[in-house]
Amino acid sequence: MNQITPPAALPQPAVEAANRVRLGRRGFLSTALAAGGGLALGVSVVPSSRALAAGTPAGTVNTWIVINTDNSISMIVPGAEMGQGIISGLPQILSEELPLDWTKLSTTSAPFGAAYSGPFGQVTGGSFTVRLWFQPMLMAGATVRTLLLQAAATQWGLGSAAGLVAQPNNTVLNPATGLSLTYAALAATAAAIPLPLATAPTLLSAGKPYKNIGARVKRPDLPSKVNGTAIFGIDVRVPGMVFAAVKNATVFGATVATVPAAPAGTLAVVNLGDAVAVVATDTGTAMKAAKSLAVTWTVPAGATAISSSAATSAATKLMAATTGVPVAETLGNLTTSMASATKTLTLSYATPYLAHAAMEVVSCTASVTPTSCEIWAATQAPDWVAGTAAAILGLPTSAIKVNVTLSGGGFGRKIEQDYIAHAVKTAKAMGKPVKVTWSREEDFGHDRYRPMAQSKIVAGINANGDIMGWNNRVVTASVSDAHWPGSVANNLDISALDGALGSSGLVYAMAARKVDYQMLRAGIPVGWWRSVGHSYNCFAVESAIDELALAAGKDPLAYRRQLLAGQPRHLAVLNAAAALAGYSTTPPAGTAYGMALSDGFGSIVALVLQVTQITTTTSTTNATTGVVTTTTKVTPKVLNVWAAIDCGLAVNPDSVEAQVQGGVVMGLSSAMWGNMTFSGGSAGSKNFDTYKLARMRDMPVVTTTIINSGAAIGGVGETMVPPMAPALANAFAKLTGTRKRSLPLYSGG
Repeated sequence: MNQITPPAALPQPAVEAANRVRLGRRGFLSTALAAGGGLALGVSVVPSSRALAAGTPAGTVNTWIVINTDNSISMIVPGAEMGQGIISGLPQILSEELPLDWTKLSTTSAPFGAAYSGPFGQVTGGSFTVRLWFQPMLMAGATVRTLLLQAAATQWGLGSAAGLVAQPNNTVLNPATGLSLTYAALAATAAAIPLPLATAPTLLSAGKPYKNIGARVKRPDLPSKVNGTAIFGIDVRVPGMVFAAVKNATVFGATVATVPAAPAGTLAVVNLGDAVAVVATDTGTAMKAAKSLAVTWTVPAGATAISSSAATSAATKLMAATTGVPVAETLGNLTTSMASATKTLTLSYATPYLAHAAMEVVSCTASVTPTSCEIWAATQAPDWVAGTAAAILGLPTSAIKVNVTLSGGGFGRKIEQDYIAHAVKTAKAMGKPVKVTWSREEDFGHDRYRPMAQSKIVAGINANGDIMGWNNRVVTASVSDAHWPGSVANNLDISALDGALGSSGLVYAMAARKVDYQMLRAGIPVGWWRSVGHSYNCFAVESAIDELALAAGKDPLAYRRQLLAGQPRHLAVLNAAAALAGYSTTPPAGTAYGMALSDGFGSIVALVLQVTQITTTTSTTNATTGVVTTTTKVTPKVLNVWAAIDCGLAVNPDSVEAQVQGGVVMGLSSAMWGNMTFSGGSAGSKNFDTYKLARMRDMPVVTTTIINSGAAIGGVGETMVPPMAPALANAFAKLTGTRKRSLPLYSGG
């Protein structure tokens, strides 16, 4: 159930200076990208030497667009496809300027190479891909179209290409004569035209409503995913390859002390330093042998003391610190403003560590020679992969080829390099191609987890409910510091405060504000997790707003409207979600509403949830005594989710709606049940039997409205995860009268 507003002619989005594009010398495109906070980067976005390759088979890696001899088009897409839809979204943008036959289009993710690098290298994350590549893809389409039109004019002996038209059936038409030529017939001539062009290509879409952007096009990657022919990292097959499974150290930070002999039926056991790889002729044999393999480990001092309880204790001490606390943001005079408050609330919130729990476990295939290395992997960062391999092998990155496969879920886990390093080391030791696959237990037990967080908010309101003062302290690990120790200046990681700072998400009116941060180092490996800092900060902020509304004696919707009076775009999104839900202060009997707002990744989202509790009674009779035992179970249930999103412009509404629904599932799972615990330096949950995700029976009806505001294009993939937790907590607080300030909200299935 979805709707889009407005549904008619889509406006041109506001194009930030960061995304303006110009043609570059011997390059296809280049751009000057200005990042927030005054950071400016000059980046060559598409510096391939040739836009077209006549008669080149699909899969060419040094061009963006390949016109094949059968008149089909192959496009290399910058970024890793993890289900978010960029492998169709970016071609859709390109097709706005280069008319093409969608049924004759094939796409593949870009391999490692400078030609495919953006301002953050080749990393796919942060919901950046469409935002960064929107304008370059428009110009790419315009450039290829211009080359084809000039090629047609040359072949027809015309003085200019004026009046010639590129057609969506992959042909160029001369309306004056009715003659046409296929793109394939023009490719060789087009490829000979010198670049850069003397005159920059004209964007046909400039100043006009889009024709293709905003349409519900069929994603070209879906048929292969349905029929099973799509190649994910775990599907790679290379001639002459063998297979390996990994047994990681039993305690964080431990290293291999002794390597046992290869078990019967296997080929070898390879020492990887922090793990061993068991190599066999098939993955099943390798996994079975690895599971029972007896490895002795060297355990660092204090490693077995790493635990959830120790992390919580350390965080509590940091929360109570009175000196040496880095301040991230101040607004107004907090002391003076708080003195004028008539009510002061002190609210503490906590969120646990979380696993990524992607359906596809991590795997990597590598082939190593003395002078080169080729890798096939579901990775979010092929340039990082090349760097990892180069460092291990002592080779230049130019000798490393990285092929990026489809990914069965990434969520930040597949930016990491542990499984890549394992494959490269194993392939080097074996002297032949090896695919390394982690078991589900290894994937859960040796993740880079979403950090736990504590947040303490002291807020004061006046008689009208206006926020006079807001003091928020956040205690959590720094993912940046965990990956690059010492890289965070003054121990202040602003990225850990996404969604907690006024500059990055807190838009409610308040007279004074202070936000500070304490970096937690608990020995538990942490990593980027879908929506990163927003995932825990939004829970605290939006829960606190509801609690302030209660203290002010106001309905949560009316209270948010009061605080957002100066934020028309945010107010519009909030109102859209409320209207979609038919929100009322008196919900249907036995149910309650909860809501939350989130501003991040360039987009604004609002949720309204409807929840209930289902009571079931079961009776069992003891066969021996005849005694009947009655058990009553109360199960929480989310009935409906009404979501509004303003991402500036929805390139493909179907993809946006799919990401909203996926975010609801992940947000629901993590908020209701997600909790990775640790003891003795090891993870507690090793599979889905003890780490619950939402099942079909848990899934609410999700209704989405998309607001095409014309603002700068925002991200979508991560936006819907953060508001789910506070919306759920707010709804169940209304339903039960009990406020839960710690996640997960429920532990039972």
